[in-house]
Amino acid sequence: MVSERDVWNQVNSVLQESESMLAGLQSYKGAGQEIRDAIQNPSDLMHQERAWNSVCPLVIKLKTFYCFSVRLEKALYSLLTCLTCPPYTPTQHLEKEQALAKQFAEILHFTLRFDELKMRIPAIQNDFSYYRRTISRNRINNMNLDIESEVNNEMANRMSLFYAEATPMLKTLSTATTNFVSENKTLPLENTTDCLSTMASVCKVMLETPEYSSRFSSEDTLLFCMRVMVGVIILYDHVHPNGAFTKLSKIDMKGCIKVLKEQPIDNVEGLLNALKFTTKHLNDESTPKNIRAMLQ
Repeated sequence: MVSERDVWNQVNSVLQESESMLAGLQSYKGAGQEIRDAIQNPSDLMHQERAWNSVCPLVIKLKTFYCFSVRLEKALYSLLTCLTCPPYTPTQHLEKEQALAKQFAEILHFTLRFDELKMRIPAIQNDFSYYRRTISRNRINNMNLDIESEVNNEMANRMSLFYAEATPMLKTLSTATTNFVSENKTLPLENTTDCLSTMASVCKVMLETPEYSSRFSSEDTLLFCMRVMVGVIILYDHVHPNGAFTKLSKIDMKGCIKVLKEQPIDNVEGLLNALKFTTKHLNDESTPKNIRAMLQ
């Protein structure tokens, strides 16, 4: 059995890099102009080279983010293993292993921030598809390109799928949670879903209860709570067979959405969009009409 400290150390080494990933994404300036010039002047070698030299470092950057998502997936898997194992209930786990619960929250916080930023950078997909088109054209001309040793075809395919998602990091975590549940068949599903719904209720109570929310030292703490709440709702919706929105769900979706809608729209627009577009069961017949209407 892996100890709590081992897991904490593994996850911590990943989380330590999360701020630099966000800074890297925030400073992402696409190669839009260079690419347009190259496309408009197909026979001008100088424009072709300038576009290629602008795109290559960006692709390396995109690879770094993608590789980080793979490490994040492994970290989440380890945390889930610790926070759901018998004989303790999810609530006991969250009380007993508060340091791990906090790391779980920090992973979700990072994930939603990353995806909120990514949604605002359409250049990422334009840059990457230009890169792939150029690579396949140059293969025909037998040009040997250094970058292919860093981003081979298989890696490029995986990156393509990753960046094609509206919320790639959330998709990664949803898949990781779904895999965790399907690979641990002997573990009751409730162990996982109760862990997630308990975290959602804790966040909701903290947000809607003035005694708690008035103690938040900054808006950042408020945003942290909201992002974690939305993150666990999305994971719950992916792993619970009936999802998070039904009347029988252990998450009070109406209450959670209400708390979000009481915030300034700039703070919650990305989160409401994540609930709309990254959940699995929102448009099911079983979702009460009033809840669907709240997210219209």
